[in-house]
Amino acid sequence: MIARVIEWSARNLVLVFFATALIIAAGVWSLRNLPIDAIPDLSDVQVIVLTDYPGQAPQVVEDQVTYPLTSAMLTVPRSRVVRGFSFFGISFVYIIFEDGVDPYWARSRVLEYLNAAAARLPDGVTPTLGPDATGVGWVYQYAITGENLSLAELRSLQDWVVRFGASRAEGVSEVASVGGFVKQYSVTVDPVRMRAQGITLSDIGKAISESNMDTGGRTVELSEFEFMVRGRGYLSGTEDIGNITLRSIGGVPISLRDVARVEIVPNERRGIAELNGEGEVASGIVLQRVGANALDVIENAKSELDVVAQSLPDGVDIVPVYDRSNLILSAIETLKTTLLEESLVVAGVTIIFLLHVRSALVAIIMLPIGLLMAFTAMKFLGIGANIMSLGGIAIAIGAMIDAAIVMIENAHKHLERAAPDKPRIEVLIEAASEVGPALFFSLLIITVSFLPIFALEGQEGRMFGPLAYTKTFSMAAAAFLSVTLVPALMVVFVRGRIIPEHRNPVNRALIAVYRPIIRAVLKAKSLTIIVALAALVVTIWPARQLGSEFMPVLNEGTLMYMPTTLPGLSVTKAAELMQTQDRIIKTFPEVLTVFGKAGRALTATDPAPIEMFETIIQLRPEDEWRPGVTIESLRQEMDAVLQFPGVSNAWTMPIRARIDMLSTGIRTPVGIKVFGTSLTEMEKVAREVEAVVRTVPGTTSAYAERVIGGYYLDITPDRTALGRYGLSVQDVQEVISMALGAKAITQTVEGRERYDVAVRYPATLRSDPEAIGREVQVALPGGGTIPLGDVATIERTRGATSIRTENGQLAVYIFVDIVGRDLGGYVAEAQAAVAASVTLPPGYSLGWSGQFEYLERAKQRLATVVPLTLALIFLLLYLNFRRLTETLIVMLSLPFALVGGIWLMWFMGFNMSVAVAVGFIALAGVAAETGVIMLIYLDQALNEARARAGERDLTRDELYAAIMVGAVDRVRPKMMTVVAIMAGLMPILWAHGTGSEIMQRIAVPMIGGMVSSTLLTLIVIPAVYAIIKGWSLKQAGTVPDLALGQAAE
Repeated sequence: MIARVIEWSARNLVLVFFATALIIAAGVWSLRNLPIDAIPDLSDVQVIVLTDYPGQAPQVVEDQVTYPLTSAMLTVPRSRVVRGFSFFGISFVYIIFEDGVDPYWARSRVLEYLNAAAARLPDGVTPTLGPDATGVGWVYQYAITGENLSLAELRSLQDWVVRFGASRAEGVSEVASVGGFVKQYSVTVDPVRMRAQGITLSDIGKAISESNMDTGGRTVELSEFEFMVRGRGYLSGTEDIGNITLRSIGGVPISLRDVARVEIVPNERRGIAELNGEGEVASGIVLQRVGANALDVIENAKSELDVVAQSLPDGVDIVPVYDRSNLILSAIETLKTTLLEESLVVAGVTIIFLLHVRSALVAIIMLPIGLLMAFTAMKFLGIGANIMSLGGIAIAIGAMIDAAIVMIENAHKHLERAAPDKPRIEVLIEAASEVGPALFFSLLIITVSFLPIFALEGQEGRMFGPLAYTKTFSMAAAAFLSVTLVPALMVVFVRGRIIPEHRNPVNRALIAVYRPIIRAVLKAKSLTIIVALAALVVTIWPARQLGSEFMPVLNEGTLMYMPTTLPGLSVTKAAELMQTQDRIIKTFPEVLTVFGKAGRALTATDPAPIEMFETIIQLRPEDEWRPGVTIESLRQEMDAVLQFPGVSNAWTMPIRARIDMLSTGIRTPVGIKVFGTSLTEMEKVAREVEAVVRTVPGTTSAYAERVIGGYYLDITPDRTALGRYGLSVQDVQEVISMALGAKAITQTVEGRERYDVAVRYPATLRSDPEAIGREVQVALPGGGTIPLGDVATIERTRGATSIRTENGQLAVYIFVDIVGRDLGGYVAEAQAAVAASVTLPPGYSLGWSGQFEYLERAKQRLATVVPLTLALIFLLLYLNFRRLTETLIVMLSLPFALVGGIWLMWFMGFNMSVAVAVGFIALAGVAAETGVIMLIYLDQALNEARARAGERDLTRDELYAAIMVGAVDRVRPKMMTVVAIMAGLMPILWAHGTGSEIMQRIAVPMIGGMVSSTLLTLIVIPAVYAIIKGWSLKQAGTVPDLALGQAAE
């Protein structure tokens, strides 16, 4: 069948070229419209439930909000993990779903379960769904600076002007504000005057809320016009609030300003932002919607911000502090350069081997058309252009033109030997049909051998899925074109003066080197096989030296410094510490900007306590760095100067940090989770583990969360005293929340802006427990007041600053940062150390997490995937040869392919990782292909020898002579395919741009493996072949017919 397709293509040039033109047009259109990103979106499908519960302590939030919600969410269909975070005044519940779940289906399911759970929450507490942003959706961050504006004015500009502008951009899910001060109207009461006038806090609260409303009164008709009636009553400023009447005595009103001071103050804040160590700023974070294209979202947001910037007051600037588009463009640029270099190198190899430019054009034209077909498939399957998808094409380029160059080379040989009167087209069809079917199968082997990559799941599946797709598309396109377009192009281009094979200098040189080797091999067949097996055994040594990691670090060009301080840190101290750190970082000449954030931004995607800092360090281009400085040395330099007491440093990169925190909740490479029932006991265990882990070589920092580090002022009502005065617990709690907690009573409406009005006691009367007990008054039911201290005890205690749960269990995290060690080896040593030194109480357990969690999952999956790959290759080989001996000869070449890959990895100091495993899986298909090509020519030569012998049995000398012809005289096509594949991979090896780290891990096993597999193919296969065929000569006295490519034909 394949032979018939080849013949049809060679005879119908117009139709083939017309179809090719359509393929090119579709490919160019697809290429122009491909979405572009740096790496595939690796984040899990997540839905976040955010619940505000202002002024409440973490334990109250956990008991009344987070626990009811997490327990309800545990049964959401297809949910994988439910994580709860209870902070001061706010609850987050993250529901992480299985792979392949539609995010909007997930949101609707969560909403369904939320409706049922909402009934169990306190009155007035309403849970809301977080934005439909991806886990790595923080694509752009900016700071707003202004010389003559206060932080409150900058924040107002961000909240009410800039934020709305950026939110308009296509693909933006949310714009979150952080930093600056939010304006608030503070009503600071005077308890002495209130007592004198008999006014209580609840009277003031009621009066304020009733004095702030507009209403409508339908319409009235006056003088033939319709007038809409409205009652105006919104508060607008401190004067309006001060004039609120509380009561009237004998016609004399008592207004709010008589018993309280009304002023504008900053609202309480849980997040601050700082730029370049120069002071605080207001800032915005642009979040990308799930499924949107990052580059488009950033461009859209920038253009909207440019429009908004024109309307801002003079001296106000919008400064970008994180822009992922730089990473995306540099990643794509690296790959564009690599693809171009590969294409040129491969074209050069073809021309050098054939010494016939016209013939080389067949392969050179076919290559870009194959690539365009891959781009078309990408477009229709919704796969974007990123490091991984373009990397799949990059590792396929060399193998794509294999079939074309072998067919051209075979055509040259046939034209050389053809009778002068035989039509050229017949010679070409015959040449292509001779090797075409087997080559089609060998390309199919390369294609199919990569299919098991699709079985990877989770983060590694999302990472390498696009690469597997594009590699498969590229090879499938090459297989299709090799039996359609290539024969047609050969008819057009393979003509003119072709240098005979025996006069080609490249060929002569190869034969001169190779002939003596094969002679020696045929004399010492057993010794050759023993040496090959010895090489395999020796490789065990470097294989044991290799470490393991989940993935090599992708250099994003931006560093993220994530120090953690001890809990209970005040906002003021956090701002001071962060400014000091930022100022130090800014002194490094490689640093462009430093943007620090402490605490959380106003978004459900940021569950960060105030003691957790996130500092984004934008670096200058590498050509502006000091000589000899690398990103790793710069990180170590910075870490050395940023040693503060009570501060634990951790370093990562922005995308990596977001992915890690979402999928495992751990932001460092290794994390240990302590599960149990008592936070106090869990913290004790966590500290013991921290102390042990610190001693493990390679640990740069280990930090166990100090969950019981918060400072509390507990006010406990005395129920007996309350009963004596006719008061309830609620009466006391309301006074606490308003007098001490500055409860927001209402909101002012000022044009498009909204600000809270809060009532509180003066700072002097709530600054210490004695003053609170003495001065804070509780209103009695029959009139009059009583000090809070008479009906409640007030004491200082310690408690939780934040509470985490995972699938309903309490959890305490230990963050471990490592350097100079491979992940697998480090964790094995750390686990042994912890097991030897830490005894867990009953009911408590440890979980090892972070990137290690993915590594374990990937190992389990690869244990299934690799045997599956080998089984597929075996099946395809058998379908091609229809003989077990030939199939096994090729299968035996696969272990030898590992030899070179492992040695080259050891030499380059690479660890085993998922990327390396992908490289070895790709190598298996390519190594099998070189074995197939060798056997094609050996079988051909043997068939020719048998034909010459006629009915007579072959002698051993004739068998060896046939092997010499098949192996030595046909060395050129074998070397061409191998050199084309290796040359195609070399540009990846010397690439240094963004994304090159991951691509090199895939290319190195392939390059090293190709060297050893080629040596095996050229030296060991002829020896094995001679032994097996020698046996068949002895047994049958004849050589059976080898129907090569019968299956294909």
